Amino acid sequence: MRALVQRVREASVTVDDAPVGAIAQGLLILLGVHTDDTARDADWLARKCAHLRIFADADGRMNDSVIDVKGGVLVVPQFTLYGDAVSSGNRPSFSAAAAPGPAEVLYERFVEKLRAYGAPVETGTFGALMQVHLVNDGPVTLVVDRGGGS
Repeated sequence: MRALVQRVREASVTVDDAPVGAIAQGLLILLGVHTDDTARDADWLARKCAHLRIFADADGRMNDSVIDVKGGVLVVPQFTLYGDAVSSGNRPSFSAAAAPGPAEVLYERFVEKLRAYGAPVETGTFGALMQVHLVNDGPVTLVVDRGGGS
């Protein structure tokens, strides 16, 4: 699994101009699922994202997690994170991305595991064409990989 994690001041996602999820301060996570990913990968990645210390503590140092700052998390499914734009030509290949059925199962598991850590989690709509709006804070953006696609 691959998570593109962004520390945000706010983020939201819409489908057909209708809001489906929004947060104030917290994390926007674009989540890609690889063909070889498992439930174990989803569990590990959720724990890692929930506990990433990328928020400022009282001294202004990145020592706090989204849970520590009582921030929200917006998780958006993003199969294009497994797009291969290097191997040949100019059209990316998405053959490494998991098929929609298994990918959605692992996406939902990732979301539920995040919620179990106490983070309020909003989501995008799996399989939909979405518009994501955000104000990146810092900016702080990390790629966190785990599993078959790492």
